[in-house]
Amino acid sequence: MTYRDTIYTAAVTMVAASLLLACAPTVKVQAPDKPIEINMNVKIEHEIRVKVEKDIDNLLSENKGLF
Repeated sequence: MTYRDTIYTAAVTMVAASLLLACAPTVKVQAPDKPIEINMNVKIEHEIRVKVEKDIDNLLSENKGLF
């Protein structure tokens, strides 16, 4: 291996290493600009269904001859 080949190999290695380092992923931890919204419609709907089901159960237990 000649001196010229050694320099060429070193240059190619340095360029490849710099390209790999330039492509390294970065992670940014930053607070959001807008406030976080939590949709609670599912919980409210569930509470309404439970209340209605209890009312229906009470109605059916009081009037057993309906069905």
